[in-house]
Amino acid sequence: MLSGFESPFHILIIAVVVLLLFGAKRIPEMGRSLGTGMREFRDGMLGRESSAPSQGALESSARPVESARPVESARHGHPVG
Repeated sequence: MLSGFESPFHILIIAVVVLLLFGAKRIPEMGRSLGTGMREFRDGMLGRESSAPSQGALESSARPVESARPVESARHGHPVG
């Protein structure tokens, strides 16, 4: 028998133990989370911000709402703020 984890039988036993411990539903979620974390780490190391919106999108969404009214207090009916 081979030493270490070179044997396909050893890998099969490890896969069965992982399946029993975490369940079939949880394993894809863990893989997805691991992939997302690795991607964010790599982007951080390279100095990229892929999840941040562009500056133009921030400016267009920062327009004030013209019909905004002050929020009234539920107890006294006075404007808050």
